[in-house]
Amino acid sequence: MAKVFIDGAAGTTGLEIRERLSGRRDLTVVQLGEADRKDAKARARALNDADLVVLCLPDDAAREAVSLIENPDVRVVDASTAHRTAPGWTYGFAELEPGQREKIAASKRVSNPGCWATAFVSLVRPLVRAGVLPVDFPVTANGVSGYSGGGRKMVEEFEKKDAPDYTETVVRNYALTLTHKHLPEMKAHTGLAHTPVFAPFVGRFYRGMLVEVPLALWALPGVPSSADLHRVLADAYASQPLVEVAPADLKVANLDAEALKGTNKIKLFVFGNDASGQVRLVALLDNLGKGAGGAAVQNLNIMLGLPETTGLL
Repeated sequence: MAKVFIDGAAGTTGLEIRERLSGRRDLTVVQLGEADRKDAKARARALNDADLVVLCLPDDAAREAVSLIENPDVRVVDASTAHRTAPGWTYGFAELEPGQREKIAASKRVSNPGCWATAFVSLVRPLVRAGVLPVDFPVTANGVSGYSGGGRKMVEEFEKKDAPDYTETVVRNYALTLTHKHLPEMKAHTGLAHTPVFAPFVGRFYRGMLVEVPLALWALPGVPSSADLHRVLADAYASQPLVEVAPADLKVANLDAEALKGTNKIKLFVFGNDASGQVRLVALLDNLGKGAGGAAVQNLNIMLGLPETTGLL
């Protein structure tokens, strides 16, 4: 029975992972008490005694944790931003490429994708790989996430009225400096030559997210139709248990960002207007599910040779 240690289990993502692993009888979850979490030696022992470590820490703390691991047999899933484009680390999006699962299964170091990046990469990478979307095309993305995506500090901003930064804002944009911690992986793992212009929003709801990539079809080589783009996505994710591509002829007036909350799935949509030569690609997911904790458990399962969706469906 594999021994799993979650370093940072008290944070938002750590709590989500603990919940998904609770009740599992095919592995043992190690937890440190309050005193031991602050004891460097106790923490180092836990890191080196585990079969697999899940890091739910700030970037610098995640790098430090990796440096403390001396046991060559310990495998790591890092949920921070620290290693998502780092050499020697495997990107933990099993559906990214043919053979990606095998890379994750064989890897000692796996970086868990960011929630925004999961959505963006899932929409864009298949189009780049198929040659439908040129690598140098000017791509934009926008979306809205539940406030849990900002971690404990943002949760306090929206929930605790006595917190210094408490806000009653319904929806707000951010990253107005045109920088965001997920942008490097959004560029690197799609194969784009340029960083996308990214316009994220956060809303007054706890979990769930919608991410859009609008495209001008008339500006793409060969002027593909919306059906062509849908076909590429549908083929890319055929038989994937956690990724669903909605039917091309789906008729809906709107999508709810909370529609997949509490699940570990991502659903992709293609809304096109061929008369105007425009399309809106949309990804719907739970930022704490397939966008964080669910993805970490999926990677853990793959790395330990367990059924991929155990504890997820």
